[in-house]
Amino acid sequence: MTDADVRFYRENGYLLVKGLLNADEAATMRAECHDLLGRLNDSDDPTWGSAREAAGAAATRLRHCHDAQFHSAAFAKLLLDRRFTDTAAALNGSPNLQLHHTKMFVKPPENGSPFPMHQDHPFFPHAKDTVAAAIFHFSDADEERGCVRVVPGSHHKGPLEHIEDGSWHLSPDQWRLADAVPCPAEAGDVLFFTYLTVHGSGLNTSSQERVTWLVQYRDPQDRPTTDDHQWSLGQGMILRGVDPTARRP
Repeated sequence: MTDADVRFYRENGYLLVKGLLNADEAATMRAECHDLLGRLNDSDDPTWGSAREAAGAAATRLRHCHDAQFHSAAFAKLLLDRRFTDTAAALNGSPNLQLHHTKMFVKPPENGSPFPMHQDHPFFPHAKDTVAAAIFHFSDADEERGCVRVVPGSHHKGPLEHIEDGSWHLSPDQWRLADAVPCPAEAGDVLFFTYLTVHGSGLNTSSQERVTWLVQYRDPQDRPTTDDHQWSLGQGMILRGVDPTARRP
């Protein structure tokens, strides 16, 4: 992590870190994802209602799992990997890093669900806005596979007004996915962004799946301003450093 990387992140609200994991590590985690999906309810599809509208009401699919680290030790180990935690801490500007939640996603081939443009802020607003995300790519993710797209610098606008219906999303007329900057990634790359950075992802129209793991984290001195998203099993786990508040309110 260089000073230039940190400056880019602060100015643009995101940074794609190439090769944080090597190809073999990414392949191992991809297999862990499939093993986990094999143990879950196959009928569970978390596709947003607004995402189906964005796809033109087409029959899209998405597979996922919250709190994957409670299902497999491989995810728990990756949460504490210093390559990740040191990078996240440097970008967040604090030596201390606290987990908010994790989600594993698989966009199946040909009709993997998109995500409309949105900020993560409405889902779990915090007082100091230190919440950020890291998307681990366990497979390649080009535009055809529905890679993440971002609006550089959008985090400087602060919290934006969202539409709640069909899950929080921005007006598709004002915030078009096609206008956002694509962030194609290779297996092993990790995309970091703030929870105020406007982002979304396209439909997977390719013949190959897209496998990712999302980790949301914060400075432990930041506090949620609502009771939303309190059900995440691992929320509050210290990933790096300490909790200076000693978990006091």
